[in-house]
Amino acid sequence: MGVLLPALLLLQVAPPPDGAQPPVAPPGEQSPRVADWEQDAPPVDPQIIEGRQRPGYTVPLPERAVQDNPGAVRAPPPQAFPTDQLPIPDRWRLIESLGLVRENLFDPYNQNTYKGDRPINRAKVPWLPITGDDWFFVANLISDSVYEPRTFPIPVGVQTTEDPDRNDVFGNDFSQVFSQTFIAGFALLKGSTTFKPPTIEYRVTLAYNVNYVDVPERRVLFVEPSRPSHRLDHFLGVQEAFVDYHFSQFDNDRFDFISIRAGIQPFQSDFRGFLFNDQQLGVRLFGSRDNNRFQFNLAAFWRLEKDTNSGLNAITKPLRDDFVFVANAYRQDFLIPALTSQITVVYNRNREADDIEIDDNGFPVRPALLGTLRGRDYDVVYLGYNADGRIGRVNLTGSFYWALGEDRNSFFTDRPADISAQFAAVEASYDRDWMRLRLSAAYASGDEDPYDDTEGGFDAIFENPIFAGADTSYWIRQTIPFAGGGRAVAVPGRNGLLNSLRSSKEQGQSNFNNPGLMLLGLGADFDLTPQFRLSANANHLWFDNTATLQVLRNQPNIRREIGFDLSAAAIWRPKANAEHRHAPVGGRASPG
Repeated sequence: MGVLLPALLLLQVAPPPDGAQPPVAPPGEQSPRVADWEQDAPPVDPQIIEGRQRPGYTVPLPERAVQDNPGAVRAPPPQAFPTDQLPIPDRWRLIESLGLVRENLFDPYNQNTYKGDRPINRAKVPWLPITGDDWFFVANLISDSVYEPRTFPIPVGVQTTEDPDRNDVFGNDFSQVFSQTFIAGFALLKGSTTFKPPTIEYRVTLAYNVNYVDVPERRVLFVEPSRPSHRLDHFLGVQEAFVDYHFSQFDNDRFDFISIRAGIQPFQSDFRGFLFNDQQLGVRLFGSRDNNRFQFNLAAFWRLEKDTNSGLNAITKPLRDDFVFVANAYRQDFLIPALTSQITVVYNRNREADDIEIDDNGFPVRPALLGTLRGRDYDVVYLGYNADGRIGRVNLTGSFYWALGEDRNSFFTDRPADISAQFAAVEASYDRDWMRLRLSAAYASGDEDPYDDTEGGFDAIFENPIFAGADTSYWIRQTIPFAGGGRAVAVPGRNGLLNSLRSSKEQGQSNFNNPGLMLLGLGADFDLTPQFRLSANANHLWFDNTATLQVLRNQPNIRREIGFDLSAAAIWRPKANAEHRHAPVGGRASPG
């Protein structure tokens, strides 16, 4: 008001341009000369400075628009148009009708019926039991080739060895794996899916894997010492086979939805796959509300057995007596804007104490060859909070889990034991132009005393983490054998982060008698071109507690430090197509 008030007063008391005072009009009247003076005054400027309007000023309304079209008539009927101008049946065929694009079955980068860009022409497939013009078909084919030369400790066989001159604890540490996986997926869905989920969806995905492994010692790939130290194997797995039904009566004008999905389906319980990231047989009710700001999942899974060497689903084998129940809810912009928060409750019920499972290579996987070698039942509830988003310029992902439950038969004591273990992980990154800098940290509690009635080592149900370097990390990618502590047992499993001491991530049971993990990592991604990326990562790892290791190896004073894990990767996408993770294949190149 210190600027506005003098300006208003100046307009009220300033004399007319000729210096004469305006005449005083009688009460209730206005002098003609006053009116003339006001008309000669400059117009009022509605703004004082840019972006601010003068208080009390009202912008005059525009003149009223009146439409008068007395000669208007109805649009002519279609028969009135020339015959060389024909309407097209739908918007998907517009480009082809204009001659701009001709569909090619083998062209995935332009409009193609076989990748769901346009609806199915029912005239060409009269045998297909569909009605309506909004059915779509999607087909995809992925070829995943992996060649992996690697080194890790390989113990010399007890009965025999590949080289008679090897009489030490460890032999040659070099091995190699070649794995080829073909993944074919097919989906039939109804509904225009540009803005909303399909009304109904049928999906099947098959994966065929061929793998060859060569190691320097016998009894690494097969339990029989007479078998060779190399192996060629193949397997066909069913990774998806589900029906998804959309409850349209629960939709709203913001395309929020509720759907149910039944069959073999992928599910990831958190943003990075720390706890349960698998393709399993189950039923899932899921949906969204509040303009997609709230999402939820209610799911139950009956775990399938896995093929030993490919890690794919083996639907011809009996189902495991292992059930997973999940309830979670997501809320966008919760706690702070741009951060999505998730709370989750997961219950794992395992009743495999009476099962004796031998894998395809002859190694026992249930129970694991640790401790008293007895089978186990357990009930575990995971309470979790997960977050993903950003705080200002910093991208942030975090997870916390607390595992509570009971192990009916601890393999150290053959007594019931309470389970109480914790897990936390956080990854922060900062983008600057074509660079992304990452900082990672993870903690999984370890068991302090193997012989008490509490198991404090954290273990997941089926982890497959995208974290701290993921596939390029040696610690996460490779299986590190627990040499001298348990036959056919690994410290971390393939495509796993946790030191769970399991016989197999795919076929083994969760183990809460483990040493835990601590990790600090630093990484960076460099997008040199839109098609070419360089990545580097450095992790420092420790055991949280080595008490279980000392008992199992009968070796005191095992140090906590594991060491450094350094990795680098170059990613080239010539067509700028999407990246995907390697299939978990070739996992039996280590003992067990």
